[in-house]
Amino acid sequence: MTIRISNLTLDIDEDIELLRKKVCKKLRIKDKDIKSFKILRESIDARKKNSIKFNYSLEVECENESRLVALARDKDIKIEEVKYDSEFQLGNKQLDNRPVVVGMGPAGMFAALLLAEKGYKPIVFERGEKVEERTRTVEGFWNGDKLNLNSNVQFGEGGAGTFSDGKLTTRIKDSRCDFVLEKFVESGAPEEIKYKGKPHIGTDILKTVVKNIREKIISLGGEVRFNSKLEDLKYNDNNKLCAIVVNEEEIPCDVLILALGHSSRDTYEMLYKRGVFMSPKPFAIGVRIEHSQELINQTQYGKFAKHKKLKAADYKLTYTSKNTNRAVYSFCMCPGGEVVAASSEEGRLVTNGMSFYRRDKENANAAIVVTVGESDFVGETPLKGMEFQRKYESLAFKLGGGNYNAPIQLVGDFLEDRVSKRLGSIKPTYKPGYTFANLKDCLPNEVVETLKEGLVAFDKKIKGFAEKDAVLTGIETRTSAPVKIQRNEKLQSISVNGLYPAGEGAGYAGGIMSAAVDGLKCAESIMKEYAQL
Repeated sequence: MTIRISNLTLDIDEDIELLRKKVCKKLRIKDKDIKSFKILRESIDARKKNSIKFNYSLEVECENESRLVALARDKDIKIEEVKYDSEFQLGNKQLDNRPVVVGMGPAGMFAALLLAEKGYKPIVFERGEKVEERTRTVEGFWNGDKLNLNSNVQFGEGGAGTFSDGKLTTRIKDSRCDFVLEKFVESGAPEEIKYKGKPHIGTDILKTVVKNIREKIISLGGEVRFNSKLEDLKYNDNNKLCAIVVNEEEIPCDVLILALGHSSRDTYEMLYKRGVFMSPKPFAIGVRIEHSQELINQTQYGKFAKHKKLKAADYKLTYTSKNTNRAVYSFCMCPGGEVVAASSEEGRLVTNGMSFYRRDKENANAAIVVTVGESDFVGETPLKGMEFQRKYESLAFKLGGGNYNAPIQLVGDFLEDRVSKRLGSIKPTYKPGYTFANLKDCLPNEVVETLKEGLVAFDKKIKGFAEKDAVLTGIETRTSAPVKIQRNEKLQSISVNGLYPAGEGAGYAGGIMSAAVDGLKCAESIMKEYAQL
């Protein structure tokens, strides 16, 4: 049991060592009375540009904690007891075969790690390459090589987040988040992710972290097979999973954590044919926008823009259109980063954002996306949202020139419905290349109208956001899964006993942290029912 103190602040130039003095004053104790002291969260309060502060939440251990909290009578001081307990009671049913995990993104990775730590010796099948080889393949595609349909920005060890920014922000309140962060740090992530308000690992460091987690799983008796694509499910007359088909090989299987990722369209199609119940899910589509990082720093931090304690600034913007009644918002903002080619199907173009840990590139980028839902989709199947994505990705591919060059347009020209003829002050970062085009030709009319309204509204919040030279790159469609695979209270598919849909691709997460947590939940569900092998 510890004390949690929230809302302790330091001015930007105050030394962090002052936090201990502030704690002592709050609790009315002496420094020597503190047994342990840990920063839980550090965030920047930049609402007043002439007085930027750092805000902290702390965990403190000392004597007579309950009494101190009672005497303080402060809403920012409370007893903290919620911790993730991985020492739960294991089940006693016997498995005939080792547990299987499909997908080595965050959900699959952490499910496999927990299973391995508990002695269940899981087998992981990943359709893409291990991260070292995947990196070479992806960089080759960015430089003009042929697209690898099974190993790309979407598929391969680490999942789609590996070639993004490694953002660990999440809105979920789950004690398993601490477990995930701890394992990341043990595997090479910077210690600061455990307390930063907007933690990120960065693509460069995340690759090493992912590799180390894989090696940990293997050292504990697990097995990880790459270039191994799930092709089919087999189950008996009672709809109990009994086997899977991977690379044309039938493999006996009792329990399967299906952490497929939000872009596994051929897997969705297979599941639909096999009668696995799923439903369409809303998501958002739009474009990537690039500004100079210097502009974002200036607008967010004012006179402190170059302060040594402040890193590249980010932003989070939302607006609801008065004309279309749709939400438009920034998504996956990458300070000091690049826009990257993220296609996973031939003849379809998708973008994403990426930053390294230092976030020190010249441009800031983010997706600016508009919500779409079932009323926008054509068809009767649960895959109609997926087909909606395909339609506009195909249009973007053609608009860019049919060679994975991206269509781009300056904001000023987008607002005036004209094709740009030359670049302004912002140089696009997308590779392999770009083509000037009118982005309205690869987006739904309602999305275009909402984007225009949103850009103007965002300019009132961040002066210069809708500057004429800012670059829009099309298109962003993979904000989340287009389907949800329905599951019961044991986290199993309502259609197939033994099938555990997990993570973002199953419709139960929205980022690295929430996907990892969902993977842990699915692993726990298996372990609470079945005994170790």
